Amino acid sequence: MKKKRTIITVLGARPQFIKAASVSRALRALGPEEGITETIVHTGQHYDQNMSAIFFEELKIPEPAVNLGVGSGPHGWQTGQMLARVESVFLEKWPDLVIVYGDTNSTLAGALAAAKLHIPVAHMEAGVRSFNKSIPEEINRLVVDNIADLLYCPSAKAVSFLADEGITKGVHDVGDILYESILFNTRIAQERSTIFSRLADERGDVPLDDGYYMATIHRPDNTEPARLAGILEALASLDHPVVMPLHPRTSKTISERQIALDETRIIVLDPVSYLDSLALESGARVILTDSGGMQKESYYCGVPCVTFRHDTEWWETVELGWNILAGADPVVIRDAVDRHLAAQREPRDEHLYGDGNTTEKIVTSIFDFLTG
Repeated sequence: MKKKRTIITVLGARPQFIKAASVSRALRALGPEEGITETIVHTGQHYDQNMSAIFFEELKIPEPAVNLGVGSGPHGWQTGQMLARVESVFLEKWPDLVIVYGDTNSTLAGALAAAKLHIPVAHMEAGVRSFNKSIPEEINRLVVDNIADLLYCPSAKAVSFLADEGITKGVHDVGDILYESILFNTRIAQERSTIFSRLADERGDVPLDDGYYMATIHRPDNTEPARLAGILEALASLDHPVVMPLHPRTSKTISERQIALDETRIIVLDPVSYLDSLALESGARVILTDSGGMQKESYYCGVPCVTFRHDTEWWETVELGWNILAGADPVVIRDAVDRHLAAQREPRDEHLYGDGNTTEKIVTSIFDFLTG
C-alpha cells in the first residue's frame, strides 16, 4: 500500500484560485493511484461575490475545504490573523507540503507558518520581480522565495533574478501556470459567456461592434483621487468606448471624492466573472490595466496592453512591445494607445512563458520531491 502524502494549498483571492486550478486538478487525478491528497485552504483575504459554486464548477475543482474568513484590514493585522489561523490548520493536518501562489499576504502567511513548522514550501510564480519595494507584493515575493524549498518560475528571466539574489537550490523553470488556465478557459468563455448580449440589452446606446477598449483599475495608488481622475480622463478621450468592470475600491473613491466619470464613453460594469473577463479581453482593441495578471492575459490573447504603472512583474511583455508602462498621466496613456494601434509588432512568442505543459512539470517535480 502506497504511503499517503498530504498537500495543503493556501489561497486568498480569486486570481490565485484560477492559477491553482490546473495543478489542483492534476494532483487530484494522481491521488487515488499515488496516495496524494490535496486540501485547499482559503484565507478569506478577499471576499469575491463571483466566487460562487459555478466558479468552482467552471474551474473543475472543489470549493475550499477550509475558509479562515480573515477578510480585509491593514497589512500587519491581516497577515497576523492569517498566520495564526493557517498555523492551526497545519498543526491539525501536518501536511507533507504546503503550496502557495503569487505574492499576496495569504502567500506570505502560508509560507511563513509552514517554514516555522519545518513543513516544506512550494512557491508558484517564484522569481517574479518588479524591483519596487514600496509595494507590499514585492516584499512578499522576496520573503517567500527565500524560505521556499521548491521555486517554480514562469520564465528564464525569473530564474535569473533568483540567481542574482543567490537563490539556486530547488529552482525550476516550468513556465507560467496562468498560460494553461488561458488555454483551458478561453474556449469555455467563448461557449458560455453571455457578456456581449447582456451589454447589448443594457447599453444598446453604446455600440461595441466597431471596437472597444477594456480597462481595470484597482491598485491603491491608482485609486488616489488625482491619479484616478487622470486615468478616467484618458479613458473618456479614447476613440472607441471603454468597457470597465469597476473594482469596489475604485467605485468608493469615485463616489466619495466625486471624481468625474463620463459614462457615455466608459461603460461601467459590476465586477465580472472570470469567463466574462476573458471574453472581454479577447475582443478588445487594447487592454488598459494595473493588474499584473491581466498584463499576461492580454499577451496570451494577442491584445496589446497599456499599464497604469511605471514598473511591472512581466518585463518580457514590455521588451517585446506588447505592453507599455504609462503611469496615470492622461497624455502618456493616450499616446501609448496610439502607439499600440499604429505598431507593427513582431508575432507573439507563444512559448515566452512555457509551452503549455507547466502543470505536468510541476506535478512531476512535486511527486519526485515527496517520494524522493
